[in-house]
Amino acid sequence: MKLYVLSLYRNLLAGARLALFMRVRAFDYRVSPLDYTCLLAFNFAMWVGAAALRAGLQGEFDSAALPIYLASVPVVLGTAMLVALAFGAREKLLLVATALTASDPVFEVGALAVPWLAGLSDFPRAAILILLAWMWLISVRAVIVCMGTQRPHVLKGALAVTAMLAITFFLFPRTDVWQLPPEEEEPAALADERVFHLQGQLIERALAGIARGREGVPELYFVGFAPDASQDVFVNEMRYVRRLFDERFGTAGRSIALVNSQDALEEFPIASVTNLARALGRAAQAMNADEDTLFLFLSAHGYPDHRLSAVQPPLELAPLTPTALARMLHEAGIKWRVIVVSACYSGGFIEPLRDDNTIVITASSAERTSFGCEPGRDFTYFGQAYFRDALANTRSFTQAFELAKAEVARQEATEALEASQPQMWVGPAMAERLKKAADSPEKE
Repeated sequence: MKLYVLSLYRNLLAGARLALFMRVRAFDYRVSPLDYTCLLAFNFAMWVGAAALRAGLQGEFDSAALPIYLASVPVVLGTAMLVALAFGAREKLLLVATALTASDPVFEVGALAVPWLAGLSDFPRAAILILLAWMWLISVRAVIVCMGTQRPHVLKGALAVTAMLAITFFLFPRTDVWQLPPEEEEPAALADERVFHLQGQLIERALAGIARGREGVPELYFVGFAPDASQDVFVNEMRYVRRLFDERFGTAGRSIALVNSQDALEEFPIASVTNLARALGRAAQAMNADEDTLFLFLSAHGYPDHRLSAVQPPLELAPLTPTALARMLHEAGIKWRVIVVSACYSGGFIEPLRDDNTIVITASSAERTSFGCEPGRDFTYFGQAYFRDALANTRSFTQAFELAKAEVARQEATEALEASQPQMWVGPAMAERLKKAADSPEKE
């Protein structure tokens, strides 16, 4: 057994040297029917392993691809026979077959880089053509190493390996030996009757789940509002922020998030102005007005007239304006408030919302845009700096703003972006209240 393992190692080493254009000789290969069988078995394992890596180790082995692999064996043997006949050396048939096969593991490793190389090129197929050219050169080199350079025999050998590669690449069916798991079904649309009726249940359960505050214990309540389903950054950011407040600031059982997202219709109640008014009203009923504080987080696109975008197809939703939000908070009777608005032109929310008992934090001034709403992001620039980074180092909402403001300015300067100029209004009574809460050992 050890002898065949050593022979396999020598064949793989010779194949690697051949593929990397290093010095190799015919007698470096170990040639016997069993040696060739061991080499085929190893190459098959490499084929399966490389396919699994390309699939991110997700999915499963597809036995239907096995006949495709086995069908390549007689093609290689047939090519080796043609080469041996061309040189008049039939006894070297298995040597040529071994040399043509021993470099396959190197090619499998090289093929792993094809998707990456294709992404770098304006001509995606260039990487595949380079791989194919490499395999052709090494196949011709295998013929020369095993049989020599005698003409016209070497030209016939080159023609034979060219036919072998053409058959393998262009005539064999393309089958992946590692099948990805079936794609998840598309998220249910709001037009679906079940989802439509589920929305009513979601908002009712969310409102009913807001617990009453405890007398004599100042507590924090969280309401999140992300009304724009056009980009996933808003739902991603809201998931993180709500979890942060539930775990770090103790709002579990006293938090509600309203989100528009095609991917979360069965997770969150819809973020409509009507639902926001209901959520604020329910939070006000549960809060002890003189003791508890509301943290309200708004995340969406903002317009120059200071409206927040509201998108949830197929509904036509009214955008949220600063004056409408101020009216909701007044009608709800929520006294102590921290409001963070992450949107372009969000500084326009400060004037309508400012009073002695409120902190208003915005991602930009009333005349500037903010950044970070690109598809695929988990945070906007301000959301990342404030919630993910700053609040990991301090429990003070105002100190976190100063940290986030500096980080956003640094990032925008690095990318040569027009400064968004995040803003903060601090009501004097609220500033004193939050300072006491931050210093309280019960909040640690």
